Amino acid sequence: MRFERYTRGNFAPVTEEVTAYDLPVSGAIPADLNGRYLRIGPNPLGIEDASAHIWTLGEGMVHGVRLRDGRAEWYRNRWIRSASVADRLGEPRRGRTAEDGFDMRFDFAPNVQVAGHGGRVYALIEGGIAPYELTPELETVGPCDLGATPEGFTANAHTKFDHRTGEMHSLAFRYGTDFLQHIVFSPGGTAERVTNIPAPTLPYMHDFGLTEHYVLIYTSPVVFDPRRLATGVPFGWNPELPAQVGVMARAGGAVQWIDLPPGMVGHTLNAYEEAGSIVVDVAWHAGRFDLADIGAGRPVLERWTLDLAAGKARTELLHDRPQDFPRLNGQYSGRPHRYGYTASTELYAAPSAIDADRPDEGFSNAVLKHDLVSGTTEAHEFGRDAAAGETVFVPSATAAAEDDGYNLLYVHDPERGAADLVILAAQDFTGEPLARVHLPARVPLGLHGNWIPEA
Repeated sequence: MRFERYTRGNFAPVTEEVTAYDLPVSGAIPADLNGRYLRIGPNPLGIEDASAHIWTLGEGMVHGVRLRDGRAEWYRNRWIRSASVADRLGEPRRGRTAEDGFDMRFDFAPNVQVAGHGGRVYALIEGGIAPYELTPELETVGPCDLGATPEGFTANAHTKFDHRTGEMHSLAFRYGTDFLQHIVFSPGGTAERVTNIPAPTLPYMHDFGLTEHYVLIYTSPVVFDPRRLATGVPFGWNPELPAQVGVMARAGGAVQWIDLPPGMVGHTLNAYEEAGSIVVDVAWHAGRFDLADIGAGRPVLERWTLDLAAGKARTELLHDRPQDFPRLNGQYSGRPHRYGYTASTELYAAPSAIDADRPDEGFSNAVLKHDLVSGTTEAHEFGRDAAAGETVFVPSATAAAEDDGYNLLYVHDPERGAADLVILAAQDFTGEPLARVHLPARVPLGLHGNWIPEA
């Protein structure tokens, strides 16, 4: 019964692909929201043993809503068609196969991130597993070589776009290798600059930080363990290893390693340089972390100030409510920011393998707006069964301030048994939503997404 909770309620997969047009809306969709809101997550095609199911290994399914001229034109949900997914759906293969000389251990439908780059849409994962290109209508084109290098690395799930330079950066790991790669690639997806970074402990590397001049590398006691390959999650906790943050110039060179307390970075909100130091805001899992049961963690929002001259980190708790999936106005990525947005999701509220009787009577799904200058936090509460996930910030067309824009996210409506795309005014964060787009299907709790604007 260890992982059964990841198969029930708002974790349970949906079983059908749906297409719907001219969606009903409560409220009014802002006219300057012209594009697609896409989000991806695990959605297994079948669960053989609920008690042993690992949520993050479910086949990837992307959910999308197209907004234009104040209307919600369509909703679609689609599985990513790797070769094995196509086989199970009884369709022609679009992914790479063993007959092509492909190592089928890496035949996995991406389920972590969906993003636009160079006018195309990509589903992303990590570990050397290939990204997949999607059509604008979310159909699978097939595996692609986004950010690919001769050593078999590709763009990692948490790529970062530098609005000042137009560069896309990725810090990638590949299962079983003893080095990482910092990859800078073009709008066409071709790797233009690659730096190898020694990583002899084989750390799990999910996210990283990027400032104007530096790349930030997170290592932790979560490291590759070949004895766990059969479990599908070949990483375990080695208490003899430290957690560290490495600082490397974007152009490459030596890495300065700075020790941290035991734990693991979930995700980066932002990082920037300030008076000879680097400021990093992260969702931090203190202590032991289990990739097979990520809901057992209690991530909080922390700020690190890295003193490069002294080689030390000063850590500060910014907010202690369990939260993750930090986002900000992307125009401020890599430079000082005031506002950050996180999700207090039931992923971190329901009972888990290490705390089967965890009380959750007072839990409410919420998204949080942090004012990191005033030190205040606003919470937009959705309720116990709302399954609110990551929110994406979209600047308004006439934005004059950092928080002048909208927060978009999927929220479950328990009364309808289906999801809404909720649109909040970021400057009236706790007020009534500007709009709720009523979707015809449930959107299970998932991982990451993005807004892809269109002209």
